[in-house]
Amino acid sequence: MILTICPACAAPLAHTAPRCVRCYALSLLSLQRFEEVKSLLRKTMPVARRTLGEGHRLTLRMRWVYAMALYKDNGATLDDLREAETTLEETERIARRVLGGAHPTTMKIEGSLRNARAALRARETPSPPGCA
Repeated sequence: MILTICPACAAPLAHTAPRCVRCYALSLLSLQRFEEVKSLLRKTMPVARRTLGEGHRLTLRMRWVYAMALYKDNGATLDDLREAETTLEETERIARRVLGGAHPTTMKIEGSLRNARAALRARETPSPPGCA
């Protein structure tokens, strides 16, 4: 089910408010609607960076959700997986600086970075001969 009420502010979703965009994107991600998540966040992340700043928690979370949409998609290309890894590396570095290494968001981003790297390694590793 796609959210119609923003759980962060209990108001009807406003697809232009950064907090609501993140909630809507998470809703789409839970439904595995990866292309919609990527399209939505490609449009809104630059606005969040410009208005809220690179280190704002909502900007960080949007980038995190975007990267998850990249690496969780079974149809992800190698470029998608590399972009996910790069995005999460940058996001983790900013989160560590702004929030600290022990902050729950930073720790979750680190976990997603490990998952993205595992997905990339699995795709880059050739199958053994005879396992076609």
